[in-house]
Amino acid sequence: MDLLAYGKHFDEFKADKWLPYPLSKSHFDPEVAVRTYDEHLEAWQELERWGFDGVGLNEHHTTPHGMMVSPNMMAAAASQVTTKIKFVMLGNLLSIHNPLRLAEEIAMADCLSHGRVISGFARGLPREHGVYSIPMSESRARFEEAANIILRAWTEDTFSYEGRFHTYQDVAIWPRPYQQPYPPVWSLFTGSKETIQFAAAYNFTGIFPPITDGLTFDIVNYFAKQLAIHGRTITPEHLVLFTDAWVAENKATAIAEYSPYYLYFNQTLWHHGSVAQDGSDQSRPEGYISDSTHDYVRPENRAAAVIDRSKIRNITFADVQARVDRGRLPWGSPDDVADHLIRTADHAGAHSIVLNLNYGALPHEMFLEQIRRFGRDVLPKLQAHEVTRIPALEMQA
Repeated sequence: MDLLAYGKHFDEFKADKWLPYPLSKSHFDPEVAVRTYDEHLEAWQELERWGFDGVGLNEHHTTPHGMMVSPNMMAAAASQVTTKIKFVMLGNLLSIHNPLRLAEEIAMADCLSHGRVISGFARGLPREHGVYSIPMSESRARFEEAANIILRAWTEDTFSYEGRFHTYQDVAIWPRPYQQPYPPVWSLFTGSKETIQFAAAYNFTGIFPPITDGLTFDIVNYFAKQLAIHGRTITPEHLVLFTDAWVAENKATAIAEYSPYYLYFNQTLWHHGSVAQDGSDQSRPEGYISDSTHDYVRPENRAAAVIDRSKIRNITFADVQARVDRGRLPWGSPDDVADHLIRTADHAGAHSIVLNLNYGALPHEMFLEQIRRFGRDVLPKLQAHEVTRIPALEMQA
């Protein structure tokens, strides 16, 4: 996963751990933006050279935390300078856009890349709903309606649709996806049962962070039950983990190298527009999630299902060091990282892992060197390993 953060640190805001929102034009340097895009396209070519399967793209708005406002445009651009690497959309924000336009853009990117798109569907943050004047109370319904329209546009010869938010009459899109009937679709699980239910209904792949062992088991078990309702059996191919890693000579070196950027991301960048200056969390307004969204999670695991941005914003160097020492972060020697990631994938029963190797706007050469270290010393071990079982289902039995 590459969040594509603005390639210059806002040092003047680090002490307060808060970026003004909205962040005005006076802070934007077009030369930095051009360099940022160029460097990340170069990094993706380096990923391909070292045998990575794909690069994760994302969509965020009105923030230097992520300058990929259109993953479809980035995939189209990158498809012209690569030949093998896949583009994992994590994902297009269905709730805030015209779904027919998204269906067309994703199909176009799939054709331009000769079928290298993995389409991901997401809702987006409350901040982004506000920017596009989409009421949070409509977010879930808009997401599900948009997904239905996109799939119909991709698969039906001609379709008509009359919904709550969108109406189309006798539409046949051109181009169609290169992959038929359509690209694989991944859905980001943050814990809400409605997203898991919807993914199961359409047989999407679920991607989620391994926050705690207990929550992972609850998510996997619930996904399996929902798939079974639709006559499907969960397999490792249904499950993808999302985490980060850092390869160095040892854990101490990894902490010294990466923690300044990891802290900049977690303290300053990630919460832009989601945490107020006084530290209050603005990311869960009324209507964004239902009161029952976590009722499938066992009581002892429910706290882990709620992201506390205010707490994360206050993370310290000592906290990072403790996480690495306790095995919560896969940072360290090549063997440390490979063993940690394989163990985590086995525990979750996940077929694939999406990694972030660049939190906090790394210097370009540092990013490239991390890609080379991981590609040379860790990736072959991961690609040689096969996950064949899902332990959560065995514990349930």
